[in-house]
Amino acid sequence: MAYEVTATRKRPQLFDNLVGQEFVVSTIKNAIEQGRIAHAYLFSGPRGVGKTSSARILARALNCEQGPTPVPCGVCSNCKEITRGNSVDVIEIDGASNTSVNDIRQIKDEVLFPPQTSHYKIYIIDEVHMLSTSAFNALLKTIEEPPAYIIFIFATTEPQKVPATIRSRCQQFHFQLIDLQTIKQCLQDAASELHVEADDDALFWIAKESTGSMRDAYTLFDQVVSFSNGHITLEEISAKLGLVGIDQVTKVIEKLLSGEVASALLSVQELLQNGISIEQCIKDFTQFFRSLLLMKSGVTEESILGIQSDRIPLGVRSAYSQEQLEAALELFLKLYRDIRYSLNPRFELELAISRLGSLPHLASPTTLVKKIAEMRDEILQGKVTVAAKPQPAPIQAQQEIQEVQPKKTVATKEVVTQVNVEAPPLVQQKTIRPFAKDDIPALVSKLSNTPLLSQVAQSISKVEQQNDGLVLTFTTDFCKEKAQENLEKFRSLIQDISGYTGKLSFCCAETETANKKIETDPVINKIASVFRGEIL
Repeated sequence: MAYEVTATRKRPQLFDNLVGQEFVVSTIKNAIEQGRIAHAYLFSGPRGVGKTSSARILARALNCEQGPTPVPCGVCSNCKEITRGNSVDVIEIDGASNTSVNDIRQIKDEVLFPPQTSHYKIYIIDEVHMLSTSAFNALLKTIEEPPAYIIFIFATTEPQKVPATIRSRCQQFHFQLIDLQTIKQCLQDAASELHVEADDDALFWIAKESTGSMRDAYTLFDQVVSFSNGHITLEEISAKLGLVGIDQVTKVIEKLLSGEVASALLSVQELLQNGISIEQCIKDFTQFFRSLLLMKSGVTEESILGIQSDRIPLGVRSAYSQEQLEAALELFLKLYRDIRYSLNPRFELELAISRLGSLPHLASPTTLVKKIAEMRDEILQGKVTVAAKPQPAPIQAQQEIQEVQPKKTVATKEVVTQVNVEAPPLVQQKTIRPFAKDDIPALVSKLSNTPLLSQVAQSISKVEQQNDGLVLTFTTDFCKEKAQENLEKFRSLIQDISGYTGKLSFCCAETETANKKIETDPVINKIASVFRGEIL
């Protein structure tokens, strides 16, 4: 027996076998039982959801020797002829290839003759929206007042292209997309009939890719069966069709979350070397972040998510905020639109993956302002305890420091004088004096072997002696932090230049200016305490 594709072999022969169209089935069956049979029907909806099959079942139900009946017998001569497509009283016309007004005029001539062996003469016009305007106009009067034995059944995927004058003369039935679980169950039944073992995740992927079309699902199923060797697995599908599996996408995201951007880029490189197209990579990353965003919003139904949620680790699901997931989804949607004009689409993909590394730290100004407002409310309500500022050292201790320092300097000068007189070889001993702004070039020179610290030293804007020691003021907070990290090195060089061995501290001119402004508002001072004294 010749091979028959699954879509044809599984085509429904009864209304009860038509899946996912309960409203259409119940309405037509009730109309047949009550004898309320219209003279024109318009079946509209997406491809592969059962429009043409329903038209043929309706034709058999009306022309069955036992009918009209909602359940045609399927064994009488009329049912068999309609099933085989050679019934003289059921005429199927392809609207895409018979678009002219002459084709419609031929129908107008034929309707004058009654059916030969059946109850009704039925015209099934598929893709009726392809008819020309003149053809539609020629058909108007015929479908408005046809003979009692004539029934028209129109099928179309684009009902908006059918003139309103035609639609108003027909009973309209809109066929819906079939849900994912129903398609998955039908695929499981088809696999069982073929004695093929199929993994659940593989059938889930086929059903998802069909996007609600049963015919598309069966077509893809036949293709997968042909290379699966009796066992359909998602790994085999990914390898043969060049897909990025959910596990591979998760692996890349986990590396990005760990800060391993270079390793993540290498993983993407492996995907491309395995023959996966850049467009497919972008699609799969887009699907991944869309699913994460829906899960973040509380959606758990797999038919909506498009993936099985248990295949994504909990750490990845909770790593990003809703705002960050929206930004990632927008990034890949824009990337897919832009690659057609790109110098090299691969560069665009690598740039997007690199940007994903900083995604956990992304926050919009609106979020930051909202967070500060929440912190302010908590402070005003007393929910946050503000730590007191550290008290300065007692005045007596400061006076002792001031008294000790001059004595040390005078004694040193006396020793140096004695050395100059009594021991000329020791003239190289330096005089201990305060470090001044004029000594900055010498400090820069000593740091010349370390370019970064040399630049830091050049940014010193002020040198002053305070009660608690020597204070160096830097122009930027970055230079101040770098100097603080190399405190001992700065202390040693300053001692070599001036002989100063006292306390050394650093500050930033920008921070001082900002602090002066902040101190004018007590509420802002409390917020500064909550943020550990740092407001940028």
